[in-house]
Amino acid sequence: MVMGKYLTLSEAAELLGKNKETLRRWDREGKLVAFREPMSNYRVYKRHQVETLFSEFINIDEDDTDNYVEPMQEYKVLELFAGAGGLAIGLEQAGLKCAALNEIDKHACQTLRQNRPHWEVLEGDIKNFEFTEYKNQVDVVTGGFPCQAFSYAGKKLGLADARGTLFYEFARVVKEVNPPICIGENVRGLLSHENGKTLQGMISILDEIGYDVMPVQVLKAVNFKVPQKRERLILVGVRKDIHIKYEYPKPYKKIFTLQDALKKGDLYKCDVPKSDGAKYPKSKADVLDLVPPKGYWRDLPLQIQKDFMGGSFYLGGGKTGMARRIGWDEPCLTLTCSPAQKQTERCHPDETRPFTVREYARIQTFPDEWKFSGALTQQYKQIGNAVPVNLGKELGFSIIAFLNKYYGALKSKRGDTSISLVSCSTPSLIKS
Repeated sequence: MVMGKYLTLSEAAELLGKNKETLRRWDREGKLVAFREPMSNYRVYKRHQVETLFSEFINIDEDDTDNYVEPMQEYKVLELFAGAGGLAIGLEQAGLKCAALNEIDKHACQTLRQNRPHWEVLEGDIKNFEFTEYKNQVDVVTGGFPCQAFSYAGKKLGLADARGTLFYEFARVVKEVNPPICIGENVRGLLSHENGKTLQGMISILDEIGYDVMPVQVLKAVNFKVPQKRERLILVGVRKDIHIKYEYPKPYKKIFTLQDALKKGDLYKCDVPKSDGAKYPKSKADVLDLVPPKGYWRDLPLQIQKDFMGGSFYLGGGKTGMARRIGWDEPCLTLTCSPAQKQTERCHPDETRPFTVREYARIQTFPDEWKFSGALTQQYKQIGNAVPVNLGKELGFSIIAFLNKYYGALKSKRGDTSISLVSCSTPSLIKS
């Protein structure tokens, strides 16, 4: 049996964007029939059947979803842990104004400055800034804080227990600024980090500082005009004096593919620009030469599988990102910060090489005119860490919809013809 013709339960679930239980139910209903591979006893599906079913999900001509909403007035954003600007660009495209951004990485800061000279970029460790001058002057605080464990004290985790973590800094800034809404984003793994205690701790801290946390959702970028299977956990806090429901953006039916990212079409008006890119070492290139588009390590000859995978070969599971060549007619797997690193290969469909910097940026839906600073490795890192721009844009629309309702209700209550925020000033450094 040639394993390349078959997909395990995990592989099929990943390709279809469904969970394993859904596939098991489809099996029971006869929609997608699985059988046991005799050598490994894995539950497997015929690849062509899965891909045929997958085409039903991606080839949808009609899509009545539209999250667009126009801001009723100027809304301002303070962004923390801004990186190279993926979220910031998306929010800007949605119609929000950037009040200021904080970022510690010097290369990312240079990227922000060279592309948006008018943005206020606060370079340095967030711990060294105070943001009290922004109090009641911005409408939303956003931040992709890194996930860190807390020290637990007592039955309820409070802000003091999170001191020293970057979520503490996020919560501190939210408390100082007092915006109507705050948006945190993180990796899906936050759901299970420390058996869910870390996320619950974050929720209790936001509650302590005066924010009700909306039901947490994991948004799949592929459902928001991003040709990539990236997932981001979204943590939304609404100030407790505001009794207006926040609603997440609605997913689109149409799924964009690698071809949409790199070729002229609905996403971009031209083919991807030429740019520099990383290269595989010869030993890896020789192996990936044997992998077909949409294939991966299981499509290699058995002995090469064993040599390439090493001990991982005997551990079971799909490991679908290893020796993986992306197909033109599918979304890309989640991009990493280093395109040539072992076990996370995302090989170009036609050429045996990683994606170039501009191809990376396209897959993350950055505009072609957005330039990245630093060495090649730094550019890949900035892009790989970013929130996809189009996902940020759809989040921006949901924020605007919330703020329109909030300020609209205030106007009705007060009989005002306009409610606006005064201009912001640059925060000062904390004096040590």
